Parts: sequence; C-alpha cells; structure tokens
Amino acid sequence: MKMIITGAGSGIGRSVARLAAQSEGEAAELFLVDRDQAGLDAAAREVAALGGRAVPFVADLSKPEGCTDSIGAAEAALGGLDSLVSNAGIVRNGPLKDLDVETFDLLFHINTRPTWLLGKAAYPLLKASGGSIVATASIAGEHATPPLATYSASKAALIMLVKQMALEWGPDGIRCNCVSPGPTYTGITQGAFNDASDPAQLLNRQRREAAVPLRKLGHPDEVAEAILFLAGSKASQITGINLTVDGGLTAALMPNTGSGQGH
Repeated sequence: MKMIITGAGSGIGRSVARLAAQSEGEAAELFLVDRDQAGLDAAAREVAALGGRAVPFVADLSKPEGCTDSIGAAEAALGGLDSLVSNAGIVRNGPLKDLDVETFDLLFHINTRPTWLLGKAAYPLLKASGGSIVATASIAGEHATPPLATYSASKAALIMLVKQMALEWGPDGIRCNCVSPGPTYTGITQGAFNDASDPAQLLNRQRREAAVPLRKLGHPDEVAEAILFLAGSKASQITGINLTVDGGLTAALMPNTGSGQGH
C-alpha cells in the first residue's frame, strides 16, 4: 500500500506507520509528514526495521503550500497513492471569551483545512487508484468540551468536511472517513494523565478511567488499527462515517450523570 501519513513523527500517526509496516500482504510504501525532523527520522527507522519503506518529509501543514508540496513530493517518491491519512493536529486550551483570533485561526489551519487541501491535491492520484482518505477527528468534535472550545469546533468542522468529501468524491471511487478517538495516551496528553508517577496526573487518569465503560484510556495503536481498517480494502463499502474509538465513553452519558442509579 502506498500511503501518506501526516503527523507521523509521534503518537497516533507514528503508530499508523509502524502497524502499516507490520501488515501482512503488500509491502508498505509510506510517505511520512511532520514538522518534527527527529520524530520523522525515528518513525522511518522503525518502518525500515519492519521491512517497509518510509520517506520522511518535513512540512508545515498550516501553510497551503505545505500541503501541496507534500502531495507533490509523495507522488514523486511513491509513484502513486492508495491512501491519505490526515492525522496532524494540535490542541490549545482557553475559553471563548478570552480567545484571540490568531489561536482560533491556527487550530482550523492545522486541524481542519489540511485535510481538504491534501485531499484536493491528491484527488487525481486517489481517483486513479480508487483510494481512500482517513482523517483523525475527536469525540470533542461531537461533544462540546470546555476549555477546548476552538479544538472542538475545528474537529466538528473536520467531521462535516470529510462527509462532504465522501459525497462529492464517492462517484470517483474515493472513500473518505473519520476516526474519533477518546482520551488517548499521546504527546498531546503529556501533563494531563500520561505520567502515573505524578499524583495529580494519576488522579486525573483514574477519574477519566472511571467514566469509561472499558475502564481504560486509549493507546495510539488502538486508534491506528481503526484508521488502517478504514484505509484498506476490507472497508471497501464504507464511506462518510465517523468511527468512534473511545472505550464506550460517549455511550455512557446517562450513567455518568447519575441516571439509572435510583435517584
């Protein structure tokens, strides 16, 4: 499979690259995009050690030219494209009343717009291959999450954007889907609940786990498996969906508010 993965230097993107290289069948040819050269190089080495081929490419996807340059370089390196995994994203905290325009725009320029720009640039390649696009959204895109006001809005826009792409590009054989993780151990959650040796983070982890029906937070590999399923041929009749990977957290609204407990 010839695949572009953005945000590939760490977290979910890096897991997608590693698991793609481990997949049985056709050898993985991966084009890895991130702003972090060191993270990219480490991810590329992991892919190579597993028998895959990885081409690292440093780009700032908040800039339109970063998106178009990435696709052009990927076409030159891979000679075609089967799948685009649009995974790069950032988080900024802050209530709406205190938010500045620069931060608002930045989150949309990284979390939302690149999926469109990358998909638009890759459209001829994906049409030729009958390929797929998978974007990493978030459960915050369907559930307002203070103080993640702009993050939630940018992910909600991403989910709708991908559905729109699915309808417009489906007749050309291009499938477009989202995966929405719940709380997951990534670089974004450093300082929140990753470090169990920190009493405050441990308490936060335990509080979050108690609200999840599976009683555990997510691992990047678990999200990556869902992404690779939607990207691959086993999901050939699936398009326009948002697949939630959250241990059942968003299904637990009523019990988490105390309903069904006799009061």
